[in-house]
Amino acid sequence: MPSPLELARRGDQHAFDALVGPYRTELQVHCYRMLGSLQDAEDVTQETLLAAWTGLAEFEARSSVRTWLYRIATNRCLNHRRSATRRPQPTLPAGVPAPASLGEVAWLQPFPDALLDAVPDRRPGPEARYESREAITLAFVTAMQQLPPRQRATLILRDVLGYPAKDTAEMLDITVVAANNALKRARATLRRSSPPIPDTPSKEDEALLERFVDAFLAFDVDAMVDLMSDDVWLTMPPAPYEYHGRDAAHRFFSALAADRQPIALAVPTRANTQPAWGHYHADPATGLLHLAAVEVVAVRGGLVSALTRFEPEVGRWFGLAPTLRP
Repeated sequence: MPSPLELARRGDQHAFDALVGPYRTELQVHCYRMLGSLQDAEDVTQETLLAAWTGLAEFEARSSVRTWLYRIATNRCLNHRRSATRRPQPTLPAGVPAPASLGEVAWLQPFPDALLDAVPDRRPGPEARYESREAITLAFVTAMQQLPPRQRATLILRDVLGYPAKDTAEMLDITVVAANNALKRARATLRRSSPPIPDTPSKEDEALLERFVDAFLAFDVDAMVDLMSDDVWLTMPPAPYEYHGRDAAHRFFSALAADRQPIALAVPTRANTQPAWGHYHADPATGLLHLAAVEVVAVRGGLVSALTRFEPEVGRWFGLAPTLRP
């Protein structure tokens, strides 16, 4: 009986789906690590599978189907970032203090944990340095976007997926020496500038997060800041503005407190292996609740170490309705 590969080469779409289907979600995760945008990752994953379908006759089976797909996906990601256009960035509301810095990753989007649950638990290669879940945190993905594209690809292939240098070089069409040099430079950059990876929340951290969400819903600025680490980061993609430290966080939230719209409801979810919630504001005219933002919180050392606010448009990936009836 012909193998699925042979049937797919003869044009059997069902055989092709059976051949590549087990890798679809992990390819999407790979593209997300490369691009930092779930929307772009979805698009490039589709391009990858289309390229695999049309190029199946050229697949010589010298590597596994999985490795072949990763090669296509990685190079498609590199091409996508080179051709990407700058996206418009919102401005800060009047009266909000100047940010501590301007972030370079305005296109960053969150990744729903529900999609991660569909990724097969494949052990990375023996050379991997990061756990697969650790390598999907916002801190890690943000750090990846600040690396030059070729260094980013090399580090993800080597240190996250665990491919050896020879395979990585072949996938990127570069020499082993070039792959090793790119990896060395990428690791050095991360050692100098990468933010710490957040903890996996413990039972104690869950209690902390409950107190933080209560303070956030009441918009009790002092209570919120008391639960933050000294080096907390506040970010709000696609706006590039970043606030670093408890004092900056206090000034930022205090500036918003005067004109803020009360939060009527917070719906818990999870993003990038971290706790998150979508919060809703009530429309005084209609009484309807409208999704205002998706907040992702990170914990490190028993305190809130990062709070990232995303625009309500990302809520659809988390099953958060744009409008609710109370």
